[in-house]
This record gives sequence, structure tokens and C-alpha cells, in this order.
Amino acid sequence: MAEQESLEFGKADFVLLDQVTMADFMDNLKLRFEKGRIYTYIGEVVVSVNPYKQTELYGKDVIEHYRGRELYERPPHLYAVADAAYKAMKRRAKDTCIVISGESGAGKTEASKYIMQYIAAITNPTQRAEVERVKNVLLKSNCVLEAFGNAKTNRNDNSSRFGKYMDINFDFKGDPTGGHINNYLLEKSRILKQQPGERNFHAFYQLLLGASDVLLDSLHLSRDPAAYRFTREGANDNSLGSEKSNHRAVADAMTVIGFTPEETSSVYKILAAILHLGNVHFVTTGDEMVIENAKLISVLAELTSTEPENLLNTLLYRTVATGGGDVIRKGHSTNEANYARDACAKAFYERLFCWIVARINTVIEVKNYNARIHGKNTVIGVLDIYGFEIFDNNSFEQFCINYCNEKLQQLFIELILQQEQEEYQREGIEWQHIEYFNNQIIVDLVEEPHKGIIARLDEACLTGGKVTDALFLESMNTRLGKHPHYTSRKLNPADKSMDFGRDFRIKHYAGDVTYSVEGFIDKNKDTLFQDFKRLMYNSTDPVLQEMWPEGKQSIMEITKRPLTAATLFKNSMVALVENLASKWPTRCPN
Repeated sequence: MAEQESLEFGKADFVLLDQVTMADFMDNLKLRFEKGRIYTYIGEVVVSVNPYKQTELYGKDVIEHYRGRELYERPPHLYAVADAAYKAMKRRAKDTCIVISGESGAGKTEASKYIMQYIAAITNPTQRAEVERVKNVLLKSNCVLEAFGNAKTNRNDNSSRFGKYMDINFDFKGDPTGGHINNYLLEKSRILKQQPGERNFHAFYQLLLGASDVLLDSLHLSRDPAAYRFTREGANDNSLGSEKSNHRAVADAMTVIGFTPEETSSVYKILAAILHLGNVHFVTTGDEMVIENAKLISVLAELTSTEPENLLNTLLYRTVATGGGDVIRKGHSTNEANYARDACAKAFYERLFCWIVARINTVIEVKNYNARIHGKNTVIGVLDIYGFEIFDNNSFEQFCINYCNEKLQQLFIELILQQEQEEYQREGIEWQHIEYFNNQIIVDLVEEPHKGIIARLDEACLTGGKVTDALFLESMNTRLGKHPHYTSRKLNPADKSMDFGRDFRIKHYAGDVTYSVEGFIDKNKDTLFQDFKRLMYNSTDPVLQEMWPEGKQSIMEITKRPLTAATLFKNSMVALVENLASKWPTRCPN
């Protein structure tokens, strides 16, 4: 018997609205929220509104309330969506996916954790030890990835600064047998600088404020985040008090997952090395550039298990190949040294994060993951990826994040709206055709080969050092000036909300966003000198060696220009959308 909600809570499914207008939609959403109903269906899609407080909507009793029930048999809930995905996977023996989308701070990461907890709770009644281990590792991985991939922003105290797609593998009985995590576009620029009132990644504060005195002493760290350039902005945050318990929880989770004590030690050393690296200051005395706080060299060499002299040379010089085939050492200018130091800090953290994800995958991945036998091993994919972002200052990262959301919106249009109406037409069912905006035109604006913004940006990066961000903007104005979803101050001189030579605006499906081109070329090139890669590859720390495999190449062996950051991200988004499109969809907009 279906459990019906009283109409005093509004319509539990937006499909039941008498009139489908924005005003009616918002009124129903507001009424349900005020009555404590944060979930509402739109057909098979569930909309959730973040209450920003702890609720009684979860737990073992609620899980049992939804276990095995049909989607509309209980009031709208994330658990109903998770159960529907699980049943669809078992009944059809086909891969399914749950796509969680929404703005930054909407609650996507929390939703993904509740979905994971539900799936873990309803599977494996036989309590087999191996299945329990897999479920435990899958759940514990959230704790570790949040520590290293999340940060406090002005909108969200626990904002995911990376995208995550997790496949959970199931055997023919429906028991989880493993999984695989893909991560996307870690916001590594956050290492160097944060917006006023924001923090760097949680892991730094957990280490500084939560680690033991013995560990901090071994890492040559003080307990004051204000002592380090990279954590100074978040030093006075009022939420720092819980970092000791957070540090302990992450350490315990890493142990459960299977990180060895030596690996965990290496992780802490790399975090410490990044903090110390941020405090390296270059000064020029006469014709020579030196490091002002020279004692940091021995500290950094100890933490990275490298030779102090080699480390110092890497910070002050660059090895380059001449046209005649010779190799020379060229001294950095102060600006070049600062750029190289910061590029190294960002690369350090990105490599660390990717290594952690890969390390988790080695533990949870089932054998022959890429050669699964259809019908014997099925998958539920859970996508928790960046929400649409509109900040006071929007840069390269927001451009990539919002492009990602355009791609997912296009997938939603194809899977939900387009396919549904095509099915009605095939079945001869009468229906009122729904007009909707197809955002493919915006996707093409960004990604179209040879014509889109990414192509224009890559062209600027390949031209040489003379091309500036402002010239890149000028190129876009010339090539894209007639596009209905692109504008700039030059194209629209009366719009004083944009600056000449700096800003451009994209009319996204979710709203207009103004981007500053400052830093676009540097961030897209993502240059890291080969000297740093060789230094880390030659470290005696096996974890660092593993993170920098290309460091074994000599300067003369490097012939191929690496792909740019934007192209790498575009390729990963295309692959992600193709993967999702091959699965049975369930969607949770927040």
C-alpha cells in the first residue's frame, strides 16, 4: 500500500501541479521546504533543497522504510532514488548511474554520501567478510577524499574542489565487489591563494592543528596556520576547533583503506613540503639571486628525500636544450623563480591527490575492471561533480566548471526530455510537446574544434610568449563576436559591469557569467619545468618517485608538447558524458 503525503505538504511530485509555471513551481517547493519536506519528485527525478542543518531523515529505520519499495510507494527521498537504481541494475542486469547536480553549496557531496551509505546498508545480508571490506573501504574513501579535495568557501564550509565519479561493481547476486574512482579538475590554484574568508584544502589545517607535537616537530612545522603563506588566509577561521578529531578520522580511514605507515608518512611530508615551499622567498643581491631563508632548503630536502644542492639548483636555475643539441643551465629571474616555485607547489598537491585516488583504486578495484563480463558484473555509477559557480571574480577554474555543467545539462536534455518525447511519438501516445532550450549551442561555443573558446585559448598558448591574456580576449572578440551567447566590453561598450581588455561574458543555461581572462594562458599552459620532475623522480622516497614517472626523461628526450589543461579537461568531460550516456540514468538535482 502506497504511503501518501497529505496535501498540506504541497504536491510531492511536480508532475501533479495543475499549472506548470515558474511561480507555481517555486510556491510548491517553498511550501514543502517550510513543512520539512526537502525532497520533491519531478517524475523519476528528485529535487532536494539543502536545509543547512542536521535532520532526522536518515538512519537505519529510514533505510528500512525505503528498502525494496517502488519509487512512488514512499515520500520522495534520496534513498528511494538509490533503491530504484539498485533494483534497475539487478532486474535489467544493466549498468545504471545516479547524477547529482546543482549549484555550489547545494548539498551534492552530502547526497552522494547518503546514497553510498544506503547502498552499503541494503546489500549483502550474508555478511561475507570480503564484501564488508569493500563496502567499508568505499565509505572510508569519502573521508580521505574530502580532506584532500574539499575546502571552506564563502558559500560552503565543505565545498568539493574537484569532481568525482565512482563506479560501484556488483556481482550477479547484487553484492558490491569493488569500485573505481575518477577525479576531475582539482582546483589546485587554491594552493596559492584563496578568496577573502576562504581556506585552503582541509588537509593542511588538519595537519597543523590536529597532528601530534611529535609529528609536527618531525615535519619542522608550527601549529599556527598564519605562519605559512598558503594557509594564512584561513588562519582565523572560527571552525578550526574540530581539526584534531578530523585529523584522527582521516588517519584511521587511511589505515582502514590500506595505506601503509610509510605511505601515510610520505603524505604528511609532502603536505609539509608544500607549506614550507610557499615560504621560500627569493631576493637579488648584486647580480646574484639567492633564497632569503636559506635554512628552508635543508628542510625541504629532508622532507622530499632529495639532495639539498640539487634542490637549490632546481629552485634557482633551469636546464634548457639549445638548438645545437647542447644543454645549458640558465639562471631564473626573480619573477621566473617565483612562478616556478608556485607551479611546483600546485603540481605537488595535484600529484599527491591523484596518487591518493589511484592508491584507493588499487584496493577497491575488481580484477579485470575494464573487461567485465556483461550480465555477470554490473555497475552503479555515482557522479558528484562541481556545481555551477558564479563568483565576484570568475577565472579559468569557473570557466571549466561551468562548461562541465553545460555538458551535463546537455546529457540531461538528451536522456530525459528528448528521449522521453521521442518514446511518446513512437508509442503513439498523445502529449503536449514541451519546448525547451537546447544548450548545445553553448557547449559548441566552448568546445567546438578550431572555433570554440578552448581552441582559441590553445592557439594563444601555442603562439609563444608574446601572446597575453588581453590578446587572447581580442582574438575571441574577433572570432566569436557574433555568437549570441558571447559578449565583452568591446562588443558591448555600454555595459560597464565588464572591464575593457579583461572580461568576457557567456550566457549560460543557468545564467550569465562574467569571466576575467587574467591568468587564463598561464593556467592553461600549466607549465612545470622538467628540472622539478627529474628532482622528484630521483628522490629516495618511493611515493614521490611513483608520482613523477616522466622525470626519468632527460631534457633531450622531450619532444612532444603536453596537452593543455583545458584540452585535457574537455577530453575527460567528453569521456565522462559518453560513459554516463551508456548507463540507465537516475538524477538528483540539488
